[in-house]
Amino acid sequence: MAFEDLTSRFQMALRRLTGKAKLTQKDIDEMMREVRLSLLEADVNYKVVKEFTEEVRQIAYGEKILKGLKPGEQVVKIVNDELTNLMGEEASELNLNKDGLTTILMVGLQGAGKTTTVGKLANFVRKKYSKKPLLIAADIYRPAAIEQLQTVGEQLNIEVFEEGQINPEKIVKDGLAYAKENDFDLVIVDTAGRLHIDDKMMNEIKQLEKISKPDEVLLTVDAMTGQDAVNVADTFNKALTITGCILTKLDGDTRGGAALSIRKITGVPIKFAGMGEKLEDIEVFHPERMASRILGMGDILSLVEKAQEEIDEDEAMSMMEKMMTGKFNYNDLLKQMKMIKRMGKFSGILKMLPGMKNLGNMDKVDDKQLEYIEAIVNSMTFDERKKPELINRSSSRRNRVANGSGRSYSEVNKLVQMLEKQQTMMRRMQGMNPSSLQNMAQGNFQPKTSRKDRRSKMKKKGGFRF
Repeated sequence: MAFEDLTSRFQMALRRLTGKAKLTQKDIDEMMREVRLSLLEADVNYKVVKEFTEEVRQIAYGEKILKGLKPGEQVVKIVNDELTNLMGEEASELNLNKDGLTTILMVGLQGAGKTTTVGKLANFVRKKYSKKPLLIAADIYRPAAIEQLQTVGEQLNIEVFEEGQINPEKIVKDGLAYAKENDFDLVIVDTAGRLHIDDKMMNEIKQLEKISKPDEVLLTVDAMTGQDAVNVADTFNKALTITGCILTKLDGDTRGGAALSIRKITGVPIKFAGMGEKLEDIEVFHPERMASRILGMGDILSLVEKAQEEIDEDEAMSMMEKMMTGKFNYNDLLKQMKMIKRMGKFSGILKMLPGMKNLGNMDKVDDKQLEYIEAIVNSMTFDERKKPELINRSSSRRNRVANGSGRSYSEVNKLVQMLEKQQTMMRRMQGMNPSSLQNMAQGNFQPKTSRKDRRSKMKKKGGFRF
């Protein structure tokens, strides 16, 4: 995952300050030295690093920080705010026409993941804005580029306009005419990947821009190219009217320097980020949320939005009601696992939760565990899934399930224990007041009760002591 090393280094640098009652300029200088090295190792542009660290240092030198209460926490806030400013302060919306046709021209280097990103973006806009998209295949140079776009279109049930390997200018003209005739309100043009030093290809893309008169010209940039991505963005921006960037492969083993440099150097906003291989794995780029992720503070808002997109509200409420009855069984657990799978990689979901980065080894969370759980549950009989106590009480049943699923006996036991814990948790939540629920959320799973409450409970239970 991007920023992994940067996050660890930032947290170490900031942790030295958070426990101190007072800070000195020496403390801040030492922290900023670590931050500077962390950013340089993340392949952030040197000028950006210099300006960023100087800005944070000057604000942190203020009297309010050096003499204020909880100065370490204030420094964390300053770093968070400046990271947000560095990446653009607020998310940049797509320029979509309310009426008529919206045209998006997609450009980028060879191998940046542009064709897949065309499909991801079309799917995103269709779902969020209820648009009817058409994809135009204008990449006539790369072998199988047209076939790849057609495959993406088939997977998403989105129409692709193509005329083979003829002049791309004619393809774009004909494609736009076809879109208007057939009531499409969104066109995304997939152009050929090109080197930013190739004058002939750059002239061609300028012509396509003139013909299509796009509402958006989006540059796809491979985040794994690091600082060179800034040079690419700068060159394309001088040749075309680039309105935004899409960072691809931000879920990969990248240091994240491109995300922290592009906006500052080029002035071009990052509008989207590709976060996986699936055609649903694209996110609006929110600078403030990305800053929180970098500092290991999670990203609850993105997690909630992802859940709202992928999980049906009625389905979720039905699941919650079932859990609150304490009759949660293996069928319900399987449904729960499938809900989680729809939201993306399990390790990615965990990283959006505040504090989870501090646990370490997040990348070692195996997303296949969900598949293993599914295999174990599918090896149970209908009655065993419906009545978990049958499995709980019988080691021979557990042994049979382990053999049938191809998993170990200990894994079956762990699943049994996991379901029991969920059932216990739900029973404890029943009848709790809000303050008790808050204690529980903070890890105090045994709600405190007064002596009077305990006596009242014993009377209701017939004097049974526990």
